[in-house]
Amino acid sequence: MTERSVELVRRSEPTLEGAGVHLRRVFGHGLEQRFDPFLMMDDFRGDHPSKYERGFPWHPHRGIETITYMIEGECDHGDSLGNEGTICPGDVQWMTAGSGIIHQEMPRGDAAGRMGGFQLWANLPAVQKMREPRYQGIESPQIPEVEWGGARVRVIAGRYRDVTGPVSDITVEPEYLDVALGPGTEWTLPVPVGHTVFAYLFEGAGTFGAQATPVTADDGTLVLFGDGDSVSISSAEEGARFLLVSGKPLHEPIAWRGPIVMNTQEELRVAWRELEAGSFVKHGAR
Repeated sequence: MTERSVELVRRSEPTLEGAGVHLRRVFGHGLEQRFDPFLMMDDFRGDHPSKYERGFPWHPHRGIETITYMIEGECDHGDSLGNEGTICPGDVQWMTAGSGIIHQEMPRGDAAGRMGGFQLWANLPAVQKMREPRYQGIESPQIPEVEWGGARVRVIAGRYRDVTGPVSDITVEPEYLDVALGPGTEWTLPVPVGHTVFAYLFEGAGTFGAQATPVTADDGTLVLFGDGDSVSISSAEEGARFLLVSGKPLHEPIAWRGPIVMNTQEELRVAWRELEAGSFVKHGAR
């Protein structure tokens, strides 16, 4: 196997989103071509309600998929199609916005006031940007866990060893793993050549890639790999926990304004005109 090297190490950066939620931006505008097919990732962990209770009130999406993975607290959600529910610890909501949806996400802390998780945006190809919206709501017990050689891996999407994750029928062929390594564990994962692959380390420390690049979590650290057919990660004495994400690049033009991502500026203008005119949502509730 050709082991991938590390191309980029980047600390997540503090920012405000929604109605005043304190979070950390892992990557976003300016890096979307490098992370194709992924557009943005946020780490929204917080230890006090004042940092997140205002939430993410009603806002639109078109042309993308939003993937929300909770690890602490809960997040209530509702949308213009009549869907509503709560994302609990260990749950995943994979929302395909498609032609357009208006929704809100309102986080709540646990008994200690802690709340947190991650949201990843994946781009949709041009032929699917105006498809019917869809939810894949995955509860924690539906996500398989594999323990092997000092590693515990939750398989959200894709395949690890002989286990396949519950998220299906996604064009960019994603792999989304939550990996916890015990102290001094060496871990190797085969990955498709040509796919974008990154890790987000949020606990512990370790070495990444062919050069054994040292990385510590601190407030959250992103590691982007170059090409090859495998990635290798070794944890330090305190262990390590990270998300490992990969996907097939689209290699399409990106026109992006706020929560709407299309292929051309004209498509963006049409989307915002429709939002103002009240004709943004194309599909009704079932």
